[in-house]
Amino acid sequence: MKSNRLSKSTVAQMRRRSFLKGVLAAGAASVFAPRVLLGAGSSGKVNLACCGIGNRGADDVKALQATGLANIVALCDTDMGAPHTQEVLKMFPDVPRFQDFRQMFDKMGKDIEAVSVGVPDFSHFAIAMLAMSLGKHVYCEKPMAHSFRQIELMMQAEKKYKVAAQMGNQGHSEANYFQYKAWVDAGIIKNVTKITAYMNSSRRWHGMKASGLLPEQPIPPGLDWDVWLTTAEDHKYNKGYMNGDWRSWFDFGNGALGDWGAHIFDTSHEFLKLGLPTEVEAVKLEGYSQFIFPQASTLAFRFPARGSQPPCELTWYDGQHNLPPLPSNLGAAVVDPNIPPPTTGSIDTKKLPPGKVIYGEGLTFKGGTHGSTLQIIPEEKAKEMASKLPPVPKSPSNHWKNFLLTAMGQEKCRSSFAVAGPLCQTMALGVIAQRVNAKLAFDPVTKQITNHKVANGLLAGVPPRPEWEQYYKL
Repeated sequence: MKSNRLSKSTVAQMRRRSFLKGVLAAGAASVFAPRVLLGAGSSGKVNLACCGIGNRGADDVKALQATGLANIVALCDTDMGAPHTQEVLKMFPDVPRFQDFRQMFDKMGKDIEAVSVGVPDFSHFAIAMLAMSLGKHVYCEKPMAHSFRQIELMMQAEKKYKVAAQMGNQGHSEANYFQYKAWVDAGIIKNVTKITAYMNSSRRWHGMKASGLLPEQPIPPGLDWDVWLTTAEDHKYNKGYMNGDWRSWFDFGNGALGDWGAHIFDTSHEFLKLGLPTEVEAVKLEGYSQFIFPQASTLAFRFPARGSQPPCELTWYDGQHNLPPLPSNLGAAVVDPNIPPPTTGSIDTKKLPPGKVIYGEGLTFKGGTHGSTLQIIPEEKAKEMASKLPPVPKSPSNHWKNFLLTAMGQEKCRSSFAVAGPLCQTMALGVIAQRVNAKLAFDPVTKQITNHKVANGLLAGVPPRPEWEQYYKL
């Protein structure tokens, strides 16, 4: 006789659907309004749930905890108990643990005021959208999301639910941020017409060839593969997608551009008010594949005039041998000693470290990545300008503290979704150009690609699996 008892997974799915229906019906934020919308709990700290507690997610957990302003109340990871989660688990042995962020909000929503999202690029969206719809503040790793549409919805949610939302490009709270702003305000950096940005270190997919997706392997018993996929289309499990290797695949990552662009040309994008480009051209792609990122890419982003500022072309170079044209008087490269090493090793700074050259009116600047400051080139010109440079204020808080203080109503997020969103959408357009290997015409007003039907369709990303459609309606 067949049992009428429902499986645990079926019951869990029913509970999650019922929970989300309640969120949608009640106007979302009113379901579990945070204890204080722009403040901290009774402890004087922000009650924080951490989604993603291994690899980069672990770095965020430790950095947020080190501020002294976070009270860690929940830990969530789809691979809870895996080796890369052990350090954080040992730090917080008594904190409730979850593999499914939906269950975490279902059971602990009233106890959570903010959420860190340190998971793969493609799975930022669902966690961040649910959190914001419940009135929770969000610290989300870069880039914000996987598709142009997802980024757009996240920007709208930040505004709609009036939460603190910070993207994790930590250089936005370090010296380069304050220097760049001061130099623009003082007219030192002005009328920029050309930016060269580059990241020529080895990437995971260099040397890889892919004629299709990876073959199916048994799902490890401790991994919730369905939740790991979130809104992505169904894939068969393979360890080649896990622990950072997802960066290699168009279906999951954003390549070298999405990974490093937010650390290299973020301040130029904000303080030069670049906004969205009108043209993105795949100038050069080596090792083109439908599945993994090219072995090398040269991408040209063309931004129109903005008020009194002239049109600007930003050219991106990635690939170990795709070196950019640089001024002969560049001198030594600018290297930020605080760059966190990738999980596969370290950035090779003996060759050409990641960086940029900015061509303005009368002056040329070289810079590195993250928080490293700009230098005027050549050296003789830098000496001549030294007495004319404005004072640069020191940062009042690091990036994680800035987020928590904003949640407490004391500061303003320096890399809010409103600021980071157009930057990430620009990079998303670059990824689309890599995928279709074409020159794209983009209308920043209608936010449509006007000359390439397939590319325009990619703005929306892949249709989510049925259970995940509702996250696009929050």
